Amino acid sequence: MFCARLIVPLEKVLPLDKKKKKAVFFCFVLAYAYLCSMISVENLKVEFGVKPLFQDVSFVINDRDRIALVGKNGAGKSTMLKILCGQQKPTSGTVSVSGGTTIGYLPQVMRLADDTTVREEARKAFAGNTAMAERLSSMEKAMAERTDYESAEYLALVEQFTQEHERYLMMGGDNYEAEIERTLMGLGFLRSDFERPTSEFSGGWRMRIELAKILLQRPDVLLLDEPTNHLDIESIQWLEQFLAQSAKAVVLVSHDRAFINHVTNRTLEISCGRVIDYKVRYDEYVVLRKDRREQQMRAYENQQKEIAEMRAFIERFRYQATKAVQVQQKIKQLEKIVPIEIDEVDNSAMRLKFPPCLRSGDYPIICDGVGKHYGNHKVFADVTLSVKRGEKVAFVGKNGEGKTTLVKCIMNEIPFDGMLKVGHNVQIGYFAQNQAQLLDDSLTVFQTIDQVAKGEIRLRINDILGAFMFGGEESDKKVKVLSGGERSRLAMIRLLLEPVNLLILDEPTNHLDMSSKDVLKEAIRSFDGTAIIVSHDREFLDGLVTKVYEFGGGKVREHLGGIYDFLRAKNIQSLQELEVNGNGNKNVNGDDSGKSKAASIGKNDYAERKERQKKVRKAEKAVKESEERIGKMEARVKELDMLFCKAENASDMALITEYAELKRQLDEENDRWLQLSEQLEVVTNN
Repeated sequence: MFCARLIVPLEKVLPLDKKKKKAVFFCFVLAYAYLCSMISVENLKVEFGVKPLFQDVSFVINDRDRIALVGKNGAGKSTMLKILCGQQKPTSGTVSVSGGTTIGYLPQVMRLADDTTVREEARKAFAGNTAMAERLSSMEKAMAERTDYESAEYLALVEQFTQEHERYLMMGGDNYEAEIERTLMGLGFLRSDFERPTSEFSGGWRMRIELAKILLQRPDVLLLDEPTNHLDIESIQWLEQFLAQSAKAVVLVSHDRAFINHVTNRTLEISCGRVIDYKVRYDEYVVLRKDRREQQMRAYENQQKEIAEMRAFIERFRYQATKAVQVQQKIKQLEKIVPIEIDEVDNSAMRLKFPPCLRSGDYPIICDGVGKHYGNHKVFADVTLSVKRGEKVAFVGKNGEGKTTLVKCIMNEIPFDGMLKVGHNVQIGYFAQNQAQLLDDSLTVFQTIDQVAKGEIRLRINDILGAFMFGGEESDKKVKVLSGGERSRLAMIRLLLEPVNLLILDEPTNHLDMSSKDVLKEAIRSFDGTAIIVSHDREFLDGLVTKVYEFGGGKVREHLGGIYDFLRAKNIQSLQELEVNGNGNKNVNGDDSGKSKAASIGKNDYAERKERQKKVRKAEKAVKESEERIGKMEARVKELDMLFCKAENASDMALITEYAELKRQLDEENDRWLQLSEQLEVVTNN
């Protein structure tokens, strides 16, 4: 629309022939696309050593983009996020942020302040509102004290106050307290936590506070580096919904496959020092990447065959005078060949088998009435469960509900109430969240694994290390120089090579990439023994566990089936929480008036809840339909953009008219989507 409207008045000033009109229109199309982008990256290059980390990188981030930034560890994903937010400068190239665009960045690790309460720390997200409120209060006081109502200075003060007050109301005014509470509770905090000092919380919970602050600021572009590492399943689901409904643009680095599938609609892969843009979600990208890699391999093999033939010809006829000219031609051709790069070999298909171990008893773990209290605080009580030999079970629930506590009871690390029996011949392999601290700092990565590897596994140590991102020179590093994530991965490998028949893994996937998680998942799946897995990673648990124990409210509930069976069942159960207790109050005459009254109230409450749920479903459907319409229109806009790149279409008035009308409809639909989203938020929170 912008391009079509400008060409007509431009012709009145400058006479344009057909060729010039096409060129001008194409320039306007490019300019319009550039103006619509929030962040534009052009010819980016980053060098840390001899070989560039990546180079010739160009892409744009637009409104409503949900981008998964993927690539092997060390490819430069975190570096790219730092460059996009301005924390790091590239070697060359430009990153242009359009005027007024705000950026929120959550790194994997950050320094955290511990001098306030949870609520006060979250309130820092609204520092602009607070400062503006103070200015308004100061101006209001000044107006009340002055009496020169007709003076130019007083009128100017009134005008300034009016403008500032309108701006303050547009920013939300004083209504941010409710938003703070919703966000903190969505990320797993209780109301009783709001006034607690942040110093009382673990590093993972303090990272949640930082995430809450960033989300509350509502930046135009969210850059999130492994945001789910410290979240439980319910908090991850809340974050998914927030990003889908409230965020404008998102660039996300995550090893949680289910999370990025639910959130993203575009995938940027960093591979071989380049960035490849796939306009699809992660699952579709995996298929396209496989096809692309097969094409790369064929091209690489053909090129290697051609190079080998040239070298053979040169060696064969190098010293024959009659072939001297042809030899020189072959040498020049060889020098001009640009080697085809291919992705490093994917080790995710590698199989890792646990070493043999003694057969355990039929029930490795039996709990009968197990309870744990810290003073007056009950973590859980009357836990009764049994884990059969060969079962793979998951412990899930909000953080702080006792998952790790019960694991410590099983390991006999802490005292507890009740009876807990570890079965006959049970040999436990335990991966705790602090397991990395127990490694010997004086050894290298290779030596650490070589100590526990037995038999034929010793011949495959390098392959195993490569599958867990310790390939090449990385295996010669000393343990003492490894990062926290690297130490955790090394501790996991060490555990996998020890002969055990009961695995207890506490958040094993926090520092693993997707291929490493695939290796670990396949190893546990083929493990003959028993496994207890504490994890928030749904994709990792899917197809792996056959029973789920839910921790919450001081109880442990058993759910048969996989992790998604558990989630579906939990959602169904949550709709039946208001069932009326059958033990109604009877009066002395023996009638059921108390019971009838309770049932009547219950029915009314149930009807109200059903009506509210109906409204929520209707609003959700409207938002979804609007998003589908936007998706179709955006897809057609992209098709037209591609058509305009061809010279023969640049002056096609039918296409120009369609483009202008489509952009108008898209703007209207975006406004409608915003209204529908606000309506959904209202009916959801009522």
